[in-house]
Amino acid sequence: MKTFANYMIAMFMVMFWGFRVVVAYMAGNGKSFMVAPIDLTIEIILLFITLVCIVLFIKRKVFGGFLYLASNFGYYGVYLYNSVMPIIKGNQVSVTNSFNAFIALVAVILSIVVLMDLLTDKTKKPVDKQTEWFYANEDLDRKLDERADKNQYKTL
Repeated sequence: MKTFANYMIAMFMVMFWGFRVVVAYMAGNGKSFMVAPIDLTIEIILLFITLVCIVLFIKRKVFGGFLYLASNFGYYGVYLYNSVMPIIKGNQVSVTNSFNAFIALVAVILSIVVLMDLLTDKTKKPVDKQTEWFYANEDLDRKLDERADKNQYKTL
């Protein structure tokens, strides 16, 4: 983790994972909560996949970003599409359905941001301690005349 943005994205991933753990726990106990999981079994599997993806994100592995994107698009993307279509068609929309759609939108946006962060990290140019203009430019070297004094005088 190199920048403040990396830490913030990782923190938001952990917070969203914790929120989904609470959602799965409440649905597993049969209690009502503001958000309901789409499928409890797949939700629990996705929680474990997300935990692995968080570790891979902290280690800055691009595979973790692709896995996180694919799992979130496969689970939340389909639900988001099915939630938005009644709004587009003009059908009746409930508050719980729209809040679930909002949470699905947050999950999709988070997965895109995670992958973008990992990919931009790989495209950054490494910091070079030796500056190019000093070490790689022969045009700026001093040309010595054959009559020049080449002695290295040292004072004591």
